[in-house]
Amino acid sequence: MARADKATAVAELKSEFEGSSAAVLTEYRGLTVAQLKELRVALGGNAKFAVAKNTLTKIAAVEAGVTGLDDLLVGPTAVAFVTGDVVEAAKGLRDFAKANPLLVIKGGVLEGKALDAAGITKLADLESREVLLAKLAGAMKAKQSAAAAMFAALPTNMAQLAEALRAKREAAGE
Repeated sequence: MARADKATAVAELKSEFEGSSAAVLTEYRGLTVAQLKELRVALGGNAKFAVAKNTLTKIAAVEAGVTGLDDLLVGPTAVAFVTGDVVEAAKGLRDFAKANPLLVIKGGVLEGKALDAAGITKLADLESREVLLAKLAGAMKAKQSAAAAMFAALPTNMAQLAEALRAKREAAGE
């Protein structure tokens, strides 16, 4: 690669690191071009999957302020730059790696923090953003319903107590 091409590649990688919320490093040795295309389709709009030279990726990561990737940049490396839902992208990579064992997830970085392969797998095991938001909304609604029932119970209990007192006085002849 000519020096100008390298500088351009580093600038593109740097902008990808800066514009993404996460980056997942994978080893793609043995995958065909068709399988890589299938992976890109599986990731959809959540991530951009790019094959890059390790030295250029290291330089771009340092320039972008991303640390903790040096140990992962060994052998043929491809990077999935996640711009959408990180959990969905991690699930897509995990599922593709299960179906195609030649894709190895090495690790990555999420919001500036380095993750190992197990961390990416844990991230993939999370439920999607929409499911988590729905659960949160359901929990909040349940708390509001409980509060409304409690507030409604106070006047009801007071009315029942007054009726019981009236019935007791009536029975006593007062």
